[in-house]
Amino acid sequence: MNPVFMLKAFKKENKVLLAELVRTDFKLRYQGSVLGYAWSLLRPLLMFLVLYIVFAEFLRFGDAIPNFPIYLLLGIVLWQFFSDMTNQGLGAIVGRGDLIRKIRIPRWLIIVSTSVSAFINLGLNLVVVGVFIAISGMDLLVTSIWLPLIILEIYALGLGLSLFLSAAYVKYRDVSYIWEVVMQAGFYATPIIYPLTLITSLTFQKLLLMNPMAQTIQDARYTVVTHETLTIHNVFNNDLYRLIPISISLAFLILGVWYFRREAKNFAENI
Repeated sequence: MNPVFMLKAFKKENKVLLAELVRTDFKLRYQGSVLGYAWSLLRPLLMFLVLYIVFAEFLRFGDAIPNFPIYLLLGIVLWQFFSDMTNQGLGAIVGRGDLIRKIRIPRWLIIVSTSVSAFINLGLNLVVVGVFIAISGMDLLVTSIWLPLIILEIYALGLGLSLFLSAAYVKYRDVSYIWEVVMQAGFYATPIIYPLTLITSLTFQKLLLMNPMAQTIQDARYTVVTHETLTIHNVFNNDLYRLIPISISLAFLILGVWYFRREAKNFAENI
């Protein structure tokens, strides 16, 4: 048989399987829920509402930030995207154990399917952000065209971690508890609910921005909401430092792919 034809058939088969996995993931996630798919929009909105009331209205965190409600909502939406990717990816292989044992499929497709589900949720949530922008009358910055590249960086980091965590979880179930703690710490170590300007120490500002999620969220706010947002460019006065968090994201992606490929052959026996 023609190798080119076989390659095309393989790619088509993977696309069909990926689409089916994504559909199944959505059905299982919201099964038994009264509101169903609406929760993909309501979760970040409810979280935004609580945090905005507490930190903006009572603690007055965002008084010096132009368009702070959108500033806050965008940070929550991007963090939720990262959280969805990693948390869903972590248990994906174990959750599809029956499928893996019965059918010979590329294991990585299972992880990619969870990342696609998270990406769809992100798209819906960004539409909500767009509605907020329209209602508020905020002028959309020309630099917003760079937002897809920032999201791509988050995707690379999330995919790498998902591959690593899913493979590790097959062997070590403690991984889920450890990751839960890491995510809680990461949420507060990332300037999502508070502006980076509240950190008075320049050294701590620099350390926080070495976190890829802090760097991407600040960059997204700079490109979409306000150029008054502190970024690596402002804090370091040198854009070359931006390569550090980007390199960290790529390193996690490479590590995740390597570890997942190494462990994949033993998934069926260990699940």
